[in-house]
Amino acid sequence: MHKSLCGLLLALALALPSAEGASQEIRALFQPDPSQPSRNVFINKTPNSGYCASYPGECADNGMFSIQLPIRFDATRALMAGEGIPIKVPANWRQLTVTNAETQETETVEVRVIGVGSTYVLSQPATELTGETEMLEGHRKLWTSNSWVNAPAPCLYSGVGAYGADYYRFFWKAPVEAACTKVAAFAIPTMSFDTLDFAYELRTPNPLGMSSGLYSGSMNYSIGLGGDFDLGPLMSPNDGALNLDFVLDVQHTLKVDLPPGGNKVMLEPEGGWMRWIDSGRKPTRIYRDQLFYISASSRFKVMMLCNSTGGTRCKLGSPQGNVTEVETFLTLPDGIGRTAGGEVKLLKLLYNTWVGPFQPTVYLDRKAGSLRFEMPKDAIDFLIRPGLSDTLSGNITIIWDSEV
Repeated sequence: MHKSLCGLLLALALALPSAEGASQEIRALFQPDPSQPSRNVFINKTPNSGYCASYPGECADNGMFSIQLPIRFDATRALMAGEGIPIKVPANWRQLTVTNAETQETETVEVRVIGVGSTYVLSQPATELTGETEMLEGHRKLWTSNSWVNAPAPCLYSGVGAYGADYYRFFWKAPVEAACTKVAAFAIPTMSFDTLDFAYELRTPNPLGMSSGLYSGSMNYSIGLGGDFDLGPLMSPNDGALNLDFVLDVQHTLKVDLPPGGNKVMLEPEGGWMRWIDSGRKPTRIYRDQLFYISASSRFKVMMLCNSTGGTRCKLGSPQGNVTEVETFLTLPDGIGRTAGGEVKLLKLLYNTWVGPFQPTVYLDRKAGSLRFEMPKDAIDFLIRPGLSDTLSGNITIIWDSEV
């Protein structure tokens, strides 16, 4: 019996800033998990950098992933007391199309930025700018709404900040796409933000409905005044664009196993041959149900090959020249149905013809299905006649293929 395996991949790549803009690879992977068969989702495989790399517990608790990019913002002039620094990020869901390189099938991925952070660097220690003697108090008094661990509305507190004499690292949650502004309480001759950290969230397609292969696509963001990542008119970035390059990697499973000895099928009447021999009556049914165990996470199709002149019947024969015919019926376990809807119970297979596609609704791991091999009534009538004693045999091959 043919067994086929298939796969799908999601990936995303990082490059240094260039004239074309900074690029970042983000990876996501689908592999069916026998321990969680109903968990049909992509797993983000992009290594965290920046905030989530430093504070993994904070991000794990909030389902966040972060990326730190070497994009620097420098003040274009001194910041006066009462002036603010607004920070806005693309917090609304945005869609991009990813395309399978082999089949040209397309799917939709959605992404949004849900947090932003950096480290601000001052021209001199915060205590000198404010006249405070204690370092943390200097950072608190420098701004009208406490230190930068305290996010201004509509941004939200993330739980962590870090500081030195002339720098402060912060990270805010960004639930909506609106400016979050910190206002200076004292004049600051010059300052900068040394990196761009952001956290993101993904919505990915249902991998069970996707074909195997590589899906790729890009999301492009602008950086600077009026852009997607905007730190206001006083802060100038050293790069004006950010490209998120997605490549989806899905690794599907399609595997069919027979129990020991399951490749040899003996056809019998109900109750066995002796029951009918003893009764002297002709059997009304001659068949055998053969179990198989299927593991499947994606669409697949099925085809039957045998000695046949076409249609649903396969021939069995003997050296004596006797011939009979048998038909094959497919039953799939619950959780796999036709893509057009409906369960698969005793579906009659056709010679040299694909049937399907069949679609799992969840990942199935070694669930039982069956193949019924049964002689049609006219074949029984032709074969079972006085004086005939023979053994007839033949080969029937069932092909399972995930390349739909």
